[in-house]
Amino acid sequence: MDNHLAEMTEAAKRILDTVPPSVTVVAAAKGRTPPEIEAVIAGGIRHIGHNYIQEAWESIPGFGSNVQWHMIGHLQRNKVTKAVRLFHMIETVDSIRLAKALNKHCAALDIVMPVLIEINSGREPAKTGVLPEEVHDFLPPLTDLEHIQVQGVMTMGPRFGDPENARPYFQATRQIFETLSISKIPGVRMHYLSMGMSNSYQIAIEEGANIIRIGTAIFGSRSEQGVDTATTPTHTGP
Repeated sequence: MDNHLAEMTEAAKRILDTVPPSVTVVAAAKGRTPPEIEAVIAGGIRHIGHNYIQEAWESIPGFGSNVQWHMIGHLQRNKVTKAVRLFHMIETVDSIRLAKALNKHCAALDIVMPVLIEINSGREPAKTGVLPEEVHDFLPPLTDLEHIQVQGVMTMGPRFGDPENARPYFQATRQIFETLSISKIPGVRMHYLSMGMSNSYQIAIEEGANIIRIGTAIFGSRSEQGVDTATTPTHTGP
C-alpha cells in the first residue's frame, strides 16, 4: 500500500476511535477510487456513501458483502432502477414521487429498502430536501408503500467555516426526529439521525447524530491526492 493509501487507513482508524460505538461512520466516497475505498475499509470502515449512481455502479460490484452502501446524494427518479440494486440505504428521499418510484422498483426485487427523509434544515433554495414545517404532512402518504421503510431523517445543513454555527440546524433536525419518534405514524421507525460532515461531525454527535458522513477527514483533500478538482463533478455533499 502506498503512502497516501496508508494515510487513509490510519485516518479511518482515528475517526473510528474518536466517535462513540453507537455512531455509524459513513465514508463519503465522492470522486474516490476503488483502491482508496479499500484503504478505508482496511481501517475499519464498514459503511460507504456515494453521491452519484454512475460512480457507484462502477465501483460497488467489486467489493464483498462486508460493506454497507448508502446513497447520500440527490437521487433522480430515472436512476432508481440502479439505485435499489446497489444500496442498502437511501438517505436522501425528498419527494413523494421519489418514494413511490423506490417502492415500485423495490417491489420488483421483493426487497424492503430502509430510507431516510432528507430535511432542508437551512431552508436553502439551492438544496433539495423537505422543509422542516412540511415533514409531518410528508410522511402519511408513505405509509402504504410496503417496500420502503422510513427509518429516520438526515440533513446536510448550511456550510460554515465555524462548525459551531451548524449547531442550530442540527438541533432543529433532532427536534423533528424526536417529534416523529413519538408520533406513531404507521410504518415509520425513527432509528437514525444522519447529520454532520468532516468539519462538523463532533457537533452533530453532541446534538444526537448516530450516522455521520465523513469525506475529507478520512480520505484527505482530493486536490492533495492529485485529483483534478477543476474537472471533478460538484454536488452538495460531505
